[in-house]
Amino acid sequence: MSGGYWPPYAVVIPTLGRPCLAACLDALALSAGPAPRAVVLVDDRPGPRHDRAPLPLAALGELGARARVLNSGGRGPAAARNTGWRAVGTPWVVFLDDDVQVGPAWRARLVRELAHAAPDVDGIQGVIEVPLPEDRAPTDWERNTAGLAGARWATADMAYRSAVLQAVGGFDERFPRAFREDADLALRVLAAGRRLERGRRTTRHPVRPAGRWISLRHQAGNADDALMLRLHGADWWHRAGAPRGRLPRHAAVTAAGAAAVALALTGRRGGGLVAAAGWALGTAEFAWARIAPGPRTLPEVTAMLATSAVIPPLAVGHRLRGTWRHRAARPLPAAVPAGGVP
Repeated sequence: MSGGYWPPYAVVIPTLGRPCLAACLDALALSAGPAPRAVVLVDDRPGPRHDRAPLPLAALGELGARARVLNSGGRGPAAARNTGWRAVGTPWVVFLDDDVQVGPAWRARLVRELAHAAPDVDGIQGVIEVPLPEDRAPTDWERNTAGLAGARWATADMAYRSAVLQAVGGFDERFPRAFREDADLALRVLAAGRRLERGRRTTRHPVRPAGRWISLRHQAGNADDALMLRLHGADWWHRAGAPRGRLPRHAAVTAAGAAAVALALTGRRGGGLVAAAGWALGTAEFAWARIAPGPRTLPEVTAMLATSAVIPPLAVGHRLRGTWRHRAARPLPAAVPAGGVP
């Protein structure tokens, strides 16, 4: 940063007003380095504003004077981020999730990365660190969260040039959850001939508390995978660096279970027993794959056994729902020429 110049940037944080937001804002305030021009909190809680608890703006300290609170009406994180970045005029926008905590030198490292970005680099990802227990093996949920450390282009900490966001139309608001909306944006930016890089600034992502049935709620993301397939083709997994998942196995286990019931109801007991055995073996393999690397406590094992029986048909159901819902989906209009953003 010759001459003391640093690229102006804004920070956008979509939030549902969760308790973790205070720690996120506190870490941003305490980080060393040039301050953002603006900190935009986008309140995505539905319902009347007067019924909501106030956001903990005091945690921002001196940065509070640069803070703005916008409302996005409960339309999901993609819409919330669009609301945020469209309200700022800085060359760079950095997206943070409200459950992360930036490192003590995050601001200094960020502006160094922005200042040295090549002209064709339009996005720079932060390094996500997920602290795991040191005295025991991680649970299934903790391992799931730890996957963020290796995820590509996750908006838990992702900086984009405002120009490229404007050119590609920002986040696709057809993604209603905090799932795949960041991968979709990254693939559209890459398809426009631009580059995305990994930076060296670090951000901590603690494992937030979750109920025993959190894995069931997460199966709704299979509908978003159907949209990704429709928009980006069958190889989107590879290009986005996303794990392939177990959907083919879930489909086989679900089919075996359905066949067992159908055969039993039609009096074909032998075939029904074979199909039931296939369902049982598939379910047991899935449960053990989740139990074996974990702490194997009674609550964890019980939850894994119960959810492993429910996840396959639930995942398949969500995938079929997404396939039908997005059957006519088309990519957002491409506004960036192959040569890049002017």
